[in-house]
Amino acid sequence: MAADRRTVIENCAIATVDAQDTEYASGHVVLAGNRIESLGAGPAPEGLQDVERRIDATGHLVTPGLVNTHHHFYQWITRGLATDHNLFDWLVALYPTWARIDEQMVRAAAQGSLAMMARGGVTTAMDHHYVFPRGSGDLSGAIIGAARDMGVRFTLARGSMDRGEKDGGLPPDFAVESLEGALAATEETVRRHHDTSFDAMTQIAVAPCSPFSVSTELMRQGAELARRLGVRLHTHGSETVEEEKFCHELFGMGPTDYFESTGWLGEDVWMAHCVHMNDSDIDAFARTGTGVAHCPSSNARLAAGIARVPDMLAAGVPVGLGVDGTASNESGELHTELRNALLINRLGARREAALNARQALRLGTFGGARVLGRAGQIGSLEPGKLADLVLWKLDTLAHASIADPVTALVFGAAAPVTASFVNGRQIVDSGRLLHADEEEIARTTREEARRLARIAAQG
Repeated sequence: MAADRRTVIENCAIATVDAQDTEYASGHVVLAGNRIESLGAGPAPEGLQDVERRIDATGHLVTPGLVNTHHHFYQWITRGLATDHNLFDWLVALYPTWARIDEQMVRAAAQGSLAMMARGGVTTAMDHHYVFPRGSGDLSGAIIGAARDMGVRFTLARGSMDRGEKDGGLPPDFAVESLEGALAATEETVRRHHDTSFDAMTQIAVAPCSPFSVSTELMRQGAELARRLGVRLHTHGSETVEEEKFCHELFGMGPTDYFESTGWLGEDVWMAHCVHMNDSDIDAFARTGTGVAHCPSSNARLAAGIARVPDMLAAGVPVGLGVDGTASNESGELHTELRNALLINRLGARREAALNARQALRLGTFGGARVLGRAGQIGSLEPGKLADLVLWKLDTLAHASIADPVTALVFGAAAPVTASFVNGRQIVDSGRLLHADEEEIARTTREEARRLARIAAQG
């Protein structure tokens, strides 16, 4: 969209999710090119030049686009398996299958994952991909290409594992990399694909998988590599009690202390899950500005536990929301995580106000932008920020009798997305993707899931 061309959205409720949580019962948003030019109460200013399009958004709530902070796209083609397992048993059951993925499968799985999120209001996605079987092709390129074609803003957390079965890890040895190979491939991915510009559509993070699947040297040198290249760091942390036990047995300390000892706490770091955190752990994350990707549905699916999100927020820890891989969250949608985060964090005695609707919306928007290091560009509706926003339809049977639109969005059924814009370009119209064929993606992912199952069965 040319910088001098404007889109005007009017007659909508607006939740800006800015620092003051400014809201308008009926207002307007003006987009100019890929930026938000202005917004406020009532109709748009008269006399605007070069207006290419006007949208009457009566009955809608406009919010910042949702920001996903943790995912594993490849798992789209292994959904519905090992449905009654905890994390470690689930990994043992699925790694032999995951170890057979190839470039064609990964691209199809990325398309499926991205399509489901984009249809549901995600404008910035991320993928933590850490399975690189030998001879499997250009997996990072396939994922980045799928995100580019879908039109979403994207962070690839280039993962790695160097602790295979022979070293006491869970993955087959042919599905892990050497220390040197993982570091070299990660650096090459950053140099080829990371964009530092304000309106970057693709960024890369350094992301060894987890303390129990990588060596201490890969953790330490991965952190050094990320800081030398000026990119962010991501990994799994404190997801289960078994992980905590593993860290104490192998390293003589808990996960948070281990992370600190390897350089993995800081404002440039975010961790997935962080379910089993004591007060000292939360204080350490708050002190260092380390972020958290909260994945409520996956945590429940794998019986990992309930993360202390209200306590983290009270301490000042940056927290965003994550879908997590669709082998542990088969819906693959982030907008349902707004509701699930609120409900799950209210479980327990006297927790009826643990999280509210506006806090949940903030987790899914500005919180996620902060965790990804992009709070200056996305995550709230403010003049000068990038034009990433969603129009939620709230005047249908599902929501029309709920007076407050933010309450309707978070507490109610999953709201239809009438329009979703990324970088000023519309990618969803009336719940349908504009730049991808959903039926073709469904067919391709079904075929690739069956092909992977056949290959895995053959051993």
